[in-house]
Amino acid sequence: MTEPDGTADRPRRRAQGELEAQVLSALGQAPGPATAAWVQERLGGGLAYTTVVTILTRLRAKGAVTRERAGRSFAWTPAADVAGLAAFRMRRVLESETDRHAVLASFVSALGPDDEALLRALLTDAATLVDGGTADGRPGPEGRRPEGGG
Repeated sequence: MTEPDGTADRPRRRAQGELEAQVLSALGQAPGPATAAWVQERLGGGLAYTTVVTILTRLRAKGAVTRERAGRSFAWTPAADVAGLAAFRMRRVLESETDRHAVLASFVSALGPDDEALLRALLTDAATLVDGGTADGRPGPEGRRPEGGG
């Protein structure tokens, strides 16, 4: 069908990564390993089976899903959630740049106050865990306390 302005009536173009997120979300709702056909059915919207298989294959290459043989096909299981996939993308962008300091500085300077506070808290928790303690300051499995934890 043609719109009054002469443009074709096409489905809107998905944002980068949106289809991967939708496939991963559908797979996350499965009661166990699911086939591409199961995912396709859950997504609706007329996606071709081959498109779903392509997306699942890309997600597997990124470590976001695993697969196991199920007859002549594969059954897929999420290895990461949507947040894990977003984190993977962020790491991939960071690793592709030569000036990591500039990239991280630009990223942090663009954060709002709430996100900046959240990032600081996450970094503090991560540093505590690396130092051998737990996020709440208790000794870790080796019995060590974080630095300054007495």
